[in-house]
Amino acid sequence: MVCTLYTVLCTPLQAQLNTDRLTAIGRNALYFEDYVLSIQYFNQVIRLKPYLSEPYLYRSIAKIQLEDYQGALSDCNAALERNPFSPGCYYARGYIYRQLERWEDAENDYNEALRFSPENRTYMLLRADTRAQRKLYTEALEDIDRLLKREPHSASTWSERGRICILSQDTLAALEAFEQAAQYDKTNPAIWSQLGVTNMMLEREDEAYSQLSQAIQLGSKWAGDYINRGVLHYHRNNYRGALADYDQAVRLSPNEADCYYNRGVMRQEVGDYNNALEDLNKAIDLAPERTEMRYQRGLVEMQLRQWKEVVADMQALIARYPYFLPSYYLAAQAKAKMGDQAGAYRYRKQAQDLEEKKEQIQAGKAQPNTDLIVADAQPQKKDHRKEFSAHTAQNQPEPTEEDQKYDSATRGSVQKRYQDVVNEPNITLSYYSQDLSLRRTNYYHPIVDQLNRSESLPATLRFTTQELSLTAQMVDFHFSEINRLTQHIDMSPTAELFFARAIEFAVIKDYASAIDDCTRAVVRADKDLETVICFCRACWRGKMADGDQELMLRDYDQVTRLQPDFAFAYYNKANILCAQQSWQDAIKNYTKAIAFDGDFAEAYFNRGLTYVYIGETEKGLSDLSKAGELGIYQAYNLILRFK
Repeated sequence: MVCTLYTVLCTPLQAQLNTDRLTAIGRNALYFEDYVLSIQYFNQVIRLKPYLSEPYLYRSIAKIQLEDYQGALSDCNAALERNPFSPGCYYARGYIYRQLERWEDAENDYNEALRFSPENRTYMLLRADTRAQRKLYTEALEDIDRLLKREPHSASTWSERGRICILSQDTLAALEAFEQAAQYDKTNPAIWSQLGVTNMMLEREDEAYSQLSQAIQLGSKWAGDYINRGVLHYHRNNYRGALADYDQAVRLSPNEADCYYNRGVMRQEVGDYNNALEDLNKAIDLAPERTEMRYQRGLVEMQLRQWKEVVADMQALIARYPYFLPSYYLAAQAKAKMGDQAGAYRYRKQAQDLEEKKEQIQAGKAQPNTDLIVADAQPQKKDHRKEFSAHTAQNQPEPTEEDQKYDSATRGSVQKRYQDVVNEPNITLSYYSQDLSLRRTNYYHPIVDQLNRSESLPATLRFTTQELSLTAQMVDFHFSEINRLTQHIDMSPTAELFFARAIEFAVIKDYASAIDDCTRAVVRADKDLETVICFCRACWRGKMADGDQELMLRDYDQVTRLQPDFAFAYYNKANILCAQQSWQDAIKNYTKAIAFDGDFAEAYFNRGLTYVYIGETEKGLSDLSKAGELGIYQAYNLILRFK
């Protein structure tokens, strides 16, 4: 009898096999960031074998990703009670302690992780940063220097040394470290950004300007680099250059208060008071807790004769910084302009009284900084101090491919919104699909439509590139469907029933079981159903972390033998060929897909990228233009860059 969730829960003799399978499915769900579902699988394993350490660790990893740190901590503790020799578990718990700002506990866990895995670079970096958070800078630098003995040409390690030196206020040592980093990685904009900010701290503005310009020339998308170069433009009285940099900073980070604040100050300098006020209003809306911004807004409001608004801003500033004398004088000026001479006198008198207490003010009383804001340096792309790695926790290597991210914003100047250069994903069949209403791809094939009209499935199968995530209630429903279909299969093992159950397994991401059921179904199916089954089986193999590409290609070839006009099989096959760097064969298959559907947006997009990869840029731009026309708006940013 086929292994189902029912047998997993109810047949103790199969516990070893079933818990191994459940663990594998749960880890697969973790890999694809389906954390809620993975927790349910690990719950089942823990219920069957509560003495195992691994399922507690895996469940902790899922909870960390969901930011349930207390639940994750409880699971890590349970995992370590069962196996106190797991460095990955100490790493995970150390990360949790960092999020809870329990720095000493975090350091103790990294000590344990390094005891069992003394060569692990990530553990050493994290211990160094944790020590720095505890202001144990000497010990933190000792960790970094140990790493540098092993990897003296590591730019990222030199960069981390510089960061810790900045924290310890040893700016010259930081500068030396960042210079070493730049020597070993001359093309990393983050390192030039760090150099630029450090030289700004040392008031070496020419060097800082050159280094920030280098970061920007290397393609920096960090708004802070433009903010800081804008500050340097301002110091050189180059207001036009400063405004251009602040405009770019706003485009890159439209929700960053510093961008608007600096641009507002700059617009005030050149007398553009209305636009300056608009920028300062936006900055204060984004960061209302930063009361110091109100002083510059008060100056602009004075120019625009908005006396009441000036007084309101200065009152808020005085409440926060009662020793900041300029706020009293500005409020007095506004009161005088309003004809309230008594009110003006009161503010001037308060300021004069405070003038007599200069020694108290200079002795450490809080003062706002109303100058242009200097931004932090650009962070390294991969920061082990701030990011949690499920792969490190499981003692697995990091994946080499970047996650694909999809931006739903479709309004405004979309060509200026940075897009990763990644192919559109495979098209699959699912009950759940996200709406891609902008796209004109014909997500239809008559044999799938015929299958849906036959009502042999409980829901409608749809072609999609993006499936919806399931709620807990939906997952429970599909578990019950698996049990129901299993009972029917026991009585009548038809192709339709095996395929229906395969879909249910795929929905809950048990792809191995789904593929097994497809294999049982395909030998019983007619030509049309075999086509759909082979297509789905290939798709589901592709969703497994260790999917066999050759088996996938065989299934897609079988689909096109049975149904030569099945465009989605050519498209998915082309994506595999791209991954194998068989560029010309991939182009041929994208072209076949387009021949059967002239509005196949994803095929145009991916073929366009493939042409660009092999140097045929004009053909690539033409295809990307067509893809944009057909609804893949991300293409326009790529066209702008590839031009």
